[in-house]
Amino acid sequence: MELTGKQLIAGELTSSGSQAAEAISPINNTALPTAFSEATEAEVDRAVTAAAGAFRDYRDLAPAKRAAFLRAAADQIEALGETLVSRAHLETGLPEGRITGERGRTVNQLRLFADVIEEGSWVDARITTAIPDRTPAPCPDHRRMLIALGPVVVFGASNFPLAFSVAGGDTASALAAGCPVIVKAHSSHPGTSELVGRAVALAARETGMPPGVFSVLHGPGRSVGMQLVKHPAVEAVGFTGSYAGGRALFDAAAARPKPIPVYAEMGSINPVFVLPGALSSRGEEIASGLAGSVTLGVGQFCTNPGLVAGISGEAFESLADATGNHISGVAAGVMLNARIQSAYQEGISSLQKQGEVKQLAIGPEGEGSGSYGRAALFMTQGRALLEERSLSEEVFGPATLMVAAKDRGELMQIADELVGHLTCTVHATDDDLVEYADLLTLLQEKAGRLILNGYPTGVEVSHSMTHGGPFPSTTDPHFTSVGTAAILRFARPVTWQGFPDAALPTELQDANPDGVMRIVDGTRTRDAIGT
Repeated sequence: MELTGKQLIAGELTSSGSQAAEAISPINNTALPTAFSEATEAEVDRAVTAAAGAFRDYRDLAPAKRAAFLRAAADQIEALGETLVSRAHLETGLPEGRITGERGRTVNQLRLFADVIEEGSWVDARITTAIPDRTPAPCPDHRRMLIALGPVVVFGASNFPLAFSVAGGDTASALAAGCPVIVKAHSSHPGTSELVGRAVALAARETGMPPGVFSVLHGPGRSVGMQLVKHPAVEAVGFTGSYAGGRALFDAAAARPKPIPVYAEMGSINPVFVLPGALSSRGEEIASGLAGSVTLGVGQFCTNPGLVAGISGEAFESLADATGNHISGVAAGVMLNARIQSAYQEGISSLQKQGEVKQLAIGPEGEGSGSYGRAALFMTQGRALLEERSLSEEVFGPATLMVAAKDRGELMQIADELVGHLTCTVHATDDDLVEYADLLTLLQEKAGRLILNGYPTGVEVSHSMTHGGPFPSTTDPHFTSVGTAAILRFARPVTWQGFPDAALPTELQDANPDGVMRIVDGTRTRDAIGT
């Protein structure tokens, strides 16, 4: 498939703008073939207007038809073969094996959401049947379920060019809910975005979807992205990226005459607490796993462990030394783009200049002209962390900060003063879990996922995953961006009161023709009413 550098609007490739930009490969910092045009205001409006026009028809399709679309999209993405893998590798510097694995995750979650909407219980149908002779007042028949919000804007992420981008989790869950999607492609991987976008558009055409159900636009977030968020026909936004970017979109959406939700994942240091029993019994094992987690993917995961806390002493120093030995031997890796590499280097330099921070290890420099990031390990005292809040800010890349608390009380204070994060990890023995039960209770307030004796990198796409957390890790801690519950972000509840059976959605009809799980007069059941 030859790249065009054009916008994909309602199934058609178009380009009317005069501004264009090439993708720069971080492998050697040279431009890749094909310049991608910046969407004009008219093109932005056309894409959103087409989505709004498609919304009711798409929302009202039988779930099986939307499911067929999602499965066809997965098939078309797989059919891109090595063309997709090669382009994504060149645009991101990620190894082809990593890209192949991410493609598998992307198509699998599309198929998983297809299963979810065919099964149907995600709509959370609730029925209270009428009690006409109730006193002192009759109870009316009323029935509630979730329906789609409307057109959704999805921002592609830099660090996951497939799984969190054009056809990633935000897009899959929004389409599954019945919402048309307009994707703002990430400028670091526009070719990858076009390839995937055209695959999804082909699937939409093959399965008879309304043309406006899906579009992909290119251009800067500060212009094209903001125009999308402010468009009055847009009903919600999905974003994965920096705090500055997510907060800007959130503020713009809140300032609209009609505010809309922005589900933004904005960063996290994913603190790790190593408790005394675990520290003394398997410190070397923890050091090895920790170093692998910190440096995985050149540290460019939103669940990268950026802070490791324990109680000061010989065992914690041994953990730090062992982790440093592993870190110092990790080869420099190509980072996603020059901007991310530069920001990482600034973060490392800032830690190196802190008087209360000691650099324990740093990996070798990269060879060549690519945007390389070197692994690094630092150490500070608990008091210094509590006094200088900048030490707990995210450094996006393969680095982490060891924090030695003077005693149990200071370790608890460090945990108590954490802001919101995506994950918190605890390494503990059974005795530690009893002695530090209050720490585990406290950490529930700080993260969306708690991990015991593991590492935070790696997010399973499942029915029970939470990939979210309290602010500032996300803008809304009630939801997840990974797993089947992600669909709930793009739906809202409606109650039908006093309607005849034939006028109700099938999920609320007495016969329950789709066989979905419902709550009927307080009881969970798939049975028809009256049986």
